[in-house]
Amino acid sequence: MLENCQDAKERWGGVSQIIDRWLAERQEMLVRYCSLSNHQKKPDDTRGETLRTLCQIMVDYVSAGHFEVYDQLIKEGQDFGDEKALKEGAEHFKVVDATTEGILDFNDKYLETDDLSSLDVDLSNLGETLEARFAAEDRMIAVLHSAHKDLVDE
Repeated sequence: MLENCQDAKERWGGVSQIIDRWLAERQEMLVRYCSLSNHQKKPDDTRGETLRTLCQIMVDYVSAGHFEVYDQLIKEGQDFGDEKALKEGAEHFKVVDATTEGILDFNDKYLETDDLSSLDVDLSNLGETLEARFAAEDRMIAVLHSAHKDLVDE
């Protein structure tokens, strides 16, 4: 039994590290987003560099979620046999998935243009999209990972 607990700590402690790293990347993305939003009165060349950095971090964040974090969360729910959490997590994932296209469209638009005339409106829309995504991701973490923490720490 002690061995099983140790295995669980090693396995799901790693998931915690993945999530922590991913959430740190989210924080960096938000800092860049806010910085870009605050550049409204600055020249477009200054905003352009900040925008490229935001897009790069944003695509990395979205990719890490889809190809690393969500899979780990689902696997954890499956390994703990938590059907209720898996069902709820799937509902939250639908919200997350629905935001992906808008985020990638924003990225594609601003990688292909130096015209920043609609950037303020697009940033506002992006902010709403990110807010919905983060809320759904946080709920996924809560039901598929945090809910099992006590079982791992035993």
